[in-house]
Amino acid sequence: MNQVPTSTHRTVALVGAAGAGKTTLAEAMLLRAGVIPRAGTVEQGTTVCDHEPEEIARGTSLGLSLAHLTWRPGDAGGSSAGAADGECTITLADTPGRSDFVGSVDVALAVADVAVVVVSAVDGVTAGTRFVWGAAEAAGLPRIVVITQEDKTRADFHRVLGELRAAFGDRLWPLELPLGEEQSFHGIADVLSEQALEYDESGRHHDGPMPADAEAEEHQMHLDVTEEIVSHDDEQLEAYLEGNEPSPAELERTLAREVASGGAVPVIVCSGVTGTGVDRVLDLLCELSPSALEREARIVVGGSPKGANGTDAATGASSASKGGGSGAELRVAPNPDGEALVYVFRTVADPFVGQVSMLKVLSGVLHPSDRLHNATTGADERIHGLFQLRGAEHLQVGALRAGEVGAVAKLTGSPSGTLLWSRPSGTARPAPLPTRPAVFAVSLTPATQSDDEKMSTALGRLVAEDPTLVIDRAGDQTILRGLGDMHVEVAVERLARVFGVHVDTGPAPVAYRETIAGSADVEGKLKKQSGGHGQFAVVQLRVSPLKPGEGFEFVDSVVGGSVPRTYIPAVEKGARDALAGGGPQGHPVVDVRVELYDGKSHSVDSSEMAFRTAASIGVKAALAEAGTVMLEPVSVVTVTVPADLQGTVLTDLSGRRGRVSATETADDGRARVVASVPEAELSRYVLDLRSMTGGQAELTITPDRYMKVPSGAKV
Repeated sequence: MNQVPTSTHRTVALVGAAGAGKTTLAEAMLLRAGVIPRAGTVEQGTTVCDHEPEEIARGTSLGLSLAHLTWRPGDAGGSSAGAADGECTITLADTPGRSDFVGSVDVALAVADVAVVVVSAVDGVTAGTRFVWGAAEAAGLPRIVVITQEDKTRADFHRVLGELRAAFGDRLWPLELPLGEEQSFHGIADVLSEQALEYDESGRHHDGPMPADAEAEEHQMHLDVTEEIVSHDDEQLEAYLEGNEPSPAELERTLAREVASGGAVPVIVCSGVTGTGVDRVLDLLCELSPSALEREARIVVGGSPKGANGTDAATGASSASKGGGSGAELRVAPNPDGEALVYVFRTVADPFVGQVSMLKVLSGVLHPSDRLHNATTGADERIHGLFQLRGAEHLQVGALRAGEVGAVAKLTGSPSGTLLWSRPSGTARPAPLPTRPAVFAVSLTPATQSDDEKMSTALGRLVAEDPTLVIDRAGDQTILRGLGDMHVEVAVERLARVFGVHVDTGPAPVAYRETIAGSADVEGKLKKQSGGHGQFAVVQLRVSPLKPGEGFEFVDSVVGGSVPRTYIPAVEKGARDALAGGGPQGHPVVDVRVELYDGKSHSVDSSEMAFRTAASIGVKAALAEAGTVMLEPVSVVTVTVPADLQGTVLTDLSGRRGRVSATETADDGRARVVASVPEAELSRYVLDLRSMTGGQAELTITPDRYMKVPSGAKV
């Protein structure tokens, strides 16, 4: 293969299930490209991409890591120099496979030009594979499937290819056939050129004769794939039907167009450990995947100047919604000659250089010392220095051009998910990432007074790094919510290591509420005299329940001026104070109507504070007289599992007081269960679900409403 696209750069998202071999593949590509002297291993914690202490300790990827390399397709040695003729530059975006860290997958797909779906030749298609495939599909990204770990025991290329086609359709076209498998995996057959490539211990190959036991199968695959490719090009199809088969280079050009449109997904094979086939992965990334200059970005602009036909006057971006104007979604072409527009997609607190901001240049060229305006936060920023990342290593560069990915230090007003541009004003933000509701929570208690003083700021910086984390308050407690137990655990560790804030964790409290059980007519009275002006206020209140979810309603029914108009707002504030302060059972009170229908005032001793206090006294008296009912928060739980596990999930939800509202079959044949479940039953649900389904479930938990606590239920 020797066809090289005109544009040289592409950002490649490595996505797949946990344990599929993404980080090992990235390490092998970096070694094969000649940018590292030897390959590290995940087990020893020596890989380029898994460089954070939390990743090394657990032996797994926990966040997004970038690794820059340069490759010359067909070059036996690779190159670490800057791109020259025939070379392409690649930024690998290595992502975690655990569901706790899908936020990093979303970010990687948002900036990538192609998604490489990594699938283990041993484990095959798993829930993690299905998830990343769907996420890449939703992001509109072209895909290439790499089947890894062909050298491992129980590796089975044909079984996995069958699983892939069963799960994702016939558009998956195998371009390679492994020669040997497991410990005997020694080479690959190139389906388009019908060449056998034999590999040595260094991961380099030489042409060899096609083994007799693979010849017939390889030739049939060649015919099948060739027919698929030419069917998408009228000229090639006509020549093929006349007996003139296109050359491998011509087939590649047609295939590249189909990959870019999503009409075809090449399937290739390799071993990241032995290096067999890794050079071919790099070749095909350069030859078949679209470049950075072929992929438009989407942003949401408010109040920016527009030219004719919904086109942004300065960037040339086209409007994706009618009329443009404020809040219009725009598509931005990666124009190197346009104004500078930069997407800050991830920020990381570095203990040595401060905050590091990973960014993608959507338009124009970014230089050191440029001054840009953050169109999302309003901050003005100066670019202190530009670099590309190779794990923890910073590679200084003189500029970043449209479509390229890099990083900069010390942007103080540009958190993850914001846009920088060269305009001095205006508002804009990136297209939103998928919403990933938190499913696990803990309470945080500062270990010392010093930790307490620093905790709020540190948590703010933690959430600026990772917006999938959520900080809540429940009474006087701070709650940290995340996408799973490990997600929260790692956040707490980073809180200590990076920000110097140590906390103790405990179960997150359930946010119970109360509502009044019936109606009550009460008097709230304040009468104090202690020399000078006294305090006097009397209010007659009727307190009654509202329908669930209606919150609070205040009604002024006073006639005749018994309560002066200037004091009416103070009565409402006093009522709100009493409800927020908690009912007889100690929880905030909701869904209450308070009607003020009479009262008394004094020309000298009445005041706003007196009426506020009297109203609070009256509401508390009504709650005590009528009594209250406990309410508990209820969430909508959606679980997607293989069909044979549906019964297990339904039985478990029933034991958690869940009310199933729907059971349906998803497009991929899996079962989807939707149920309403009290929050008190969900504190460990993500862990229990993972255990009972072998990690094959997808879970979302969305807060929904409050409902009365059944008699006999534990509170």
